[in-house]
Amino acid sequence: MNEGFRRFVVLLGVFVLAFLAVFAFRRVQDGEGLFDIFKFGKKDGQENFVPESYTLSTEPALDPGDVKILARLDEEYARLTEAVVPSVVSLHTEGMKRRLMRDWFGRVFEDRYPVKGIGSGVIVSKEGHVVTNQHVTDGKTEIRVTMHDGKSYPAVVIGEDRALDIAVIRIKAKGREFPSLKFGDSDRVRQGQQTFAIGNPFGLGETVTRGIISAKERTLSDKQRDLFQTDAAINPGNSGGPLINIFGEIIGINVAIYSPDTVNQGFVGIGFSIPSNDVWEVFEQILSVGRATRGWLGVQSYDWEPWSQKETGWQEEKGAFIVDVVPKSPAFHAGLKPFDVIMSYDGMEVESRLHFFSLIQRTKIGKEVTMEVWRKRKKIKLSATVIDAEESEALVRQEPATRSATDERIIQNIGLKVQELTLLQRTRGGRGVLVTAVFPGSQAQQRNIRPGDLILRINNVSIGQPVDFYTRLVASAAVQETAVVVQRGRGTYRVRPFERVSRMDDEEER
Repeated sequence: MNEGFRRFVVLLGVFVLAFLAVFAFRRVQDGEGLFDIFKFGKKDGQENFVPESYTLSTEPALDPGDVKILARLDEEYARLTEAVVPSVVSLHTEGMKRRLMRDWFGRVFEDRYPVKGIGSGVIVSKEGHVVTNQHVTDGKTEIRVTMHDGKSYPAVVIGEDRALDIAVIRIKAKGREFPSLKFGDSDRVRQGQQTFAIGNPFGLGETVTRGIISAKERTLSDKQRDLFQTDAAINPGNSGGPLINIFGEIIGINVAIYSPDTVNQGFVGIGFSIPSNDVWEVFEQILSVGRATRGWLGVQSYDWEPWSQKETGWQEEKGAFIVDVVPKSPAFHAGLKPFDVIMSYDGMEVESRLHFFSLIQRTKIGKEVTMEVWRKRKKIKLSATVIDAEESEALVRQEPATRSATDERIIQNIGLKVQELTLLQRTRGGRGVLVTAVFPGSQAQQRNIRPGDLILRINNVSIGQPVDFYTRLVASAAVQETAVVVQRGRGTYRVRPFERVSRMDDEEER
């Protein structure tokens, strides 16, 4: 054996002995005996495992006889759920959206792309009529309804009411009768009563949450009815699902949640539902004439401000202050004038301008109503015949534009086109008016205002309607610099004030 190989063998032996010494030392540290050190092939913990003894409790913490009421409630909640869930459906929709794109050369073109959506609905007739939200069906070309038993059917839209955010669809399934739920009387609903929200949150399928009626008569826009507020959990996908009372009746249709974060929305304990009486009324109208009908008089009203109370001599907070009257409208023929105050309508005291509009919308078409009016510090009575809001649009279109050429010039110089927020945007925390267009080269473009921004205030005065926005903008910009507050995403900021836009007669004097 040569010298080099002998050294290799010696080094290998030393290495093996060192390895075995370290191995033995660690096993002894782990608490093993001297003779257990070199036992291999078993996993840690198995060799010395001793079965554990245990005794499980065989009795509940409380005897069922001690919680009879809770046990009864638990059973009744389960029975209620079993009775109503088969009438709640999940909706899966498909459609196309449009957006304006700009190429490298600055040319604007329209791009269309497919979108999918989810929602909920409730069957209200044996023929398969389903009530849901209008924003669930809006613009969708394909709607499929998934039943409690897992079967899926196509559906067709019968009619929609954008103002109330209600749509009626019908399931296309010949020869099948569907389990339906009854409309309850929402006027009898009381604050604090138990309620259940059922729907398809996040596309997970039928889900039941329980809460109470937190508040009634929540008004977020003068074009929608009062809403129920509930703390039953409502999440994206619940839209259009029913709010149920303890008798299994529909007392509302879930429409949206309030979220202070308009970007990443989540349930914070405040949900809104459309009262069932309003839903039933629109349902009947859609099935009868294909659309919702809503009363209209033809007046414009503002919230009370110190100057308006001074001008009218009306010092109370109640009543509706009339700013303008549409020519040839029912209000015009009745003799209503700007600066009138509506004290009562059809025998009911008017609480506010929102209450006034709500009363008008609920009035049967063609009904003659009596109004008590405060004019120049005197009370007078006037009568008007309510017409369909659909007819009012044609009437307004026939009238010439009410803005003068000077007003139009000011608006073009500022360069903003706005529209009213939808009910869904308002219930999600949106305020003000929505910017839909910014004119090239205008002051608004120079201040980086963009479509999609919300205009919240003009000169520190909150605004909520396009007509209010334009009226205040023109009145202010004609005589002074005008400050506006803009919301974009989560941020709110004040833009550099708009410069004064001189009127034509000012320029002629120069």
